[in-house]
Amino acid sequence: MRAALYARVSTADKGQDPEVQLAPMRALAAAREWEVVEYADQASAADLRGRREWRRLLGDARLGRIDLVLVWKLDRFARSALDALQWLQQLESAGVGLKILTQEIDTTTSAGRLVFTVLAAVAEMERELIRERVHAGMARAKAQGRRLGRPPRTQTVEANPLWPVVVAGLKAGHLNRAEAARKLRVRYSTLTQALRSIPNGGASRADAPEIGSGR
Repeated sequence: MRAALYARVSTADKGQDPEVQLAPMRALAAAREWEVVEYADQASAADLRGRREWRRLLGDARLGRIDLVLVWKLDRFARSALDALQWLQQLESAGVGLKILTQEIDTTTSAGRLVFTVLAAVAEMERELIRERVHAGMARAKAQGRRLGRPPRTQTVEANPLWPVVVAGLKAGHLNRAEAARKLRVRYSTLTQALRSIPNGGASRADAPEIGSGR
């Protein structure tokens, strides 16, 4: 038996290691004396372009290089029932079976195909429920007047430790406003607003347009 061991970790799952999935699959393959080839992706289930190893696996399946695909868990293989059934059809058309280790699914049997279809549908329903809860929580927070997203920036430009140095550079004509904004890591308009509290708003080069600044 030529088995393809497929593992996937999401880019959002920081610190996850494909070895967690591959190790138990290797143990099963060794016990069954299968010949194995390993494929591992670091990409979300929805990112088909990023799942290069999965595409390579499908290519090897079409070329008749493997007989079985072994996956650690259903959600490592597909993101929805539709995806799962689509991939299963592609594998079956190439004469390749699918076995999911932790859920004991083997599509080379009729009972395994039935369980696989049911579990794929349940997994999709669970994801939809989670998405609905997230949206409901966001709507509730918005209705309660809570701010969503990143907190607003509270530090003013004047509180930046470089502010006195930049102001001195502007007054001495060593900097123009575009250069000063870059040093402070603020927008040009933010710097301009802050300079209004300073007499003359800077020195000679402060109002001079910088090459490429668009002013």
